[in-house]
Amino acid sequence: MNGTVTALALDEVARLLEPVAHDELEELAQRAHRLTLHHFGRTIRFFAPMYVSNECVTTCTYCGFAATNTDIVRRTLSPAEAVDEARLLLSRGFRHLLLVSGEHLRIVNRDYLCSVIEALAPDVPSISIETQVWDTPTYGRLAAAGCEGVVVYQETYDRSTYDAVHVKGKKRNFGWRLEAPERAAAAGMRRLGIGVLLGLAPDWRADVVALVEHARRLQKVAWRCELTVSVPRLRPCAGGIESRAVLSDRDFVQLIAVLRLALPEVGLVLSTRESPRLRDHLMRVGVTHMSAGSQTEPGGYLHPGDAEPQFEVEDHRSPVEVAAAVRRQGYEVVWKDWQRV
Repeated sequence: MNGTVTALALDEVARLLEPVAHDELEELAQRAHRLTLHHFGRTIRFFAPMYVSNECVTTCTYCGFAATNTDIVRRTLSPAEAVDEARLLLSRGFRHLLLVSGEHLRIVNRDYLCSVIEALAPDVPSISIETQVWDTPTYGRLAAAGCEGVVVYQETYDRSTYDAVHVKGKKRNFGWRLEAPERAAAAGMRRLGIGVLLGLAPDWRADVVALVEHARRLQKVAWRCELTVSVPRLRPCAGGIESRAVLSDRDFVQLIAVLRLALPEVGLVLSTRESPRLRDHLMRVGVTHMSAGSQTEPGGYLHPGDAEPQFEVEDHRSPVEVAAAVRRQGYEVVWKDWQRV
């Protein structure tokens, strides 16, 4: 491979996502594998999601934190509790932490997030956030506190579906959320992550094409940033809706292969929503970033079960077990690739 790759046109991306025969899928997977090795080598970067709050005033029909779930246990970590949680994750090898929270402007506000990030920054080399979206000055404050990455899932690019599943709260503003990664980049964040939640919209393939288009725009306007994309499938949660799109494991393998061909230099993230068997297979297709041993409730690493999780996970292996699986595939785990100076 000479390093020169012609980007797929969006109509070609759509065509490659259509059902294919077994031999064609194998060829797609092999092409994706070769392209991934060329750009990323035999490495898988590990990160841990760390939930700091499940307080939320927004109602999203697919989320266990939705405000309408009035009977669940809510919890918000203090900065000191967040440090304790982070130290446990550091002891397990993690150096990249993704802070996750519900949307609550009074409890999970700018000052709270800054205080948590400032408390963690001396010990944690890489801190990203997946919270409600903010304006550029606020992202600047968070970056100054020690945050270097922002993850914003658009959830779905289908406007009718987006309006239907976001019933209440500021997340209803489609355009404000769509533009958040660009505001984060303008504020100095060095990592951006975007994604869709497969199963919300009836046409998951159209959502993936829109995701590719969004990623390509960010590659142009936020070219200084490292970009990742993620395509989690809808999982059971408190009060959650049923999936509107049937997406088999075979479809999912094909999707990861096509994303790699469409976005050769973009990191592909795979969470513990998927099964161990599928996760082990997909690292040989195009996945470059993985979580491991994840808990999806605030304080869930030190005190699992004390609060409501956002969704159920399917890969319950420990980080050590997942790392061993990575090595068996002939890959190396990257725990740390960044240090503030």
